Amino acid sequence: MSLISTSSPHSTITQRELKLDFFRGLALCIIFVAHIPDNWLANYTHGRFGFSDSAELFIFVSGYTAARAFGRTFSQLGFWVGTVRVLHRCWQLYIAHLALFFLLAAICAAGNKLQYIDYIGRLNIYFFFEHTPEAIVGLFSLSYVPNYFDILPMYIAILASVPLIMLLARVRPVLVPIACLGIYLGMWWFNLALPAEIDSDRPWFFNPFGWQLLFFTGFMLGAGWIKSPHLTSVLAFVCLLFILLSIPLSNYPIYSQSEWLNQLRTNIDPLVIKTNFGILRWIHFLALTGLTLYLLKYWKNFFYTLFAQCLIKIGQQGLALFLCSMILSYLAGMLMDYTGRHIIDTVVINGIGIGGLIGIAYMVAWFKTVPWKNKAVMCFG
Repeated sequence: MSLISTSSPHSTITQRELKLDFFRGLALCIIFVAHIPDNWLANYTHGRFGFSDSAELFIFVSGYTAARAFGRTFSQLGFWVGTVRVLHRCWQLYIAHLALFFLLAAICAAGNKLQYIDYIGRLNIYFFFEHTPEAIVGLFSLSYVPNYFDILPMYIAILASVPLIMLLARVRPVLVPIACLGIYLGMWWFNLALPAEIDSDRPWFFNPFGWQLLFFTGFMLGAGWIKSPHLTSVLAFVCLLFILLSIPLSNYPIYSQSEWLNQLRTNIDPLVIKTNFGILRWIHFLALTGLTLYLLKYWKNFFYTLFAQCLIKIGQQGLALFLCSMILSYLAGMLMDYTGRHIIDTVVINGIGIGGLIGIAYMVAWFKTVPWKNKAVMCFG
């Protein structure tokens, strides 16, 4: 079973879209939980029990959907129109990135006045408040990228390279994976990175030269340039075995208690490092994806359950809900600073946040229907 096939009574395209939207919505919910400061529920997300986490899921799905969205434009309207559409999307992401930073900076400044906790220091953005002219230039040039705000710049950089990938595919599609692997290996060989700080040599936390490998894996699958393997029981078992073996080397409470496990984890750190997208993260994500899709073959109507439909609605509003998840997670952390992080408080606040994401998703979808225009037509028609 491939990522785009289905045996349900619904059409292939519909089932494929449901899968993509569901997993993007799931990634956004996990991102919300994982980014709440000192949220002990984050210790039970899948990223704490494996090499890959919600970032891999989000980037892979983004690559897959980008192939379907932009690929159609390139093929039907030509290279230049496709390039303009890609650059337009990069511009939207760029504006969203700046808006997210300034809004959270304002929230942190307000939080410092309301409580005794240093929220500006927690987000590590004192440079912005103390060296504002330099920080403004750095923000707009993407040379100042604080850690909490690093995924959108990485996405922008990778997405901007899509026209070049499309040119390579016009020559021969096989050149695309060769180029992606070449860039990935070149990153390690030449230590390729982009600066994230003006007053230090810290690089972007998400190195686009590494993470492009995952994005374009999804892109090539979405474009049909490569095919996913048929998921047999044997392959599913191999995926499960790799996932289980990765748990003791991914979960800190486990490997920190064993000297030899801790040493092994240290030795394989370049293979699992998040910044440069260690290759074991790629393998783990593919194994997790393969096993999940294999299991879903036995629950054909899963994507039509209430739970799945709520996450699908979140996934359908990807950019808006990503911004909301990042903002709500920080606000949830501020609220828990006030209420405490007891079991009931934490569960309730996390639940309210997830519910808020679902409500916002439905609201954004409603706004996209432009209901006031329909009303106007009815009134004046």
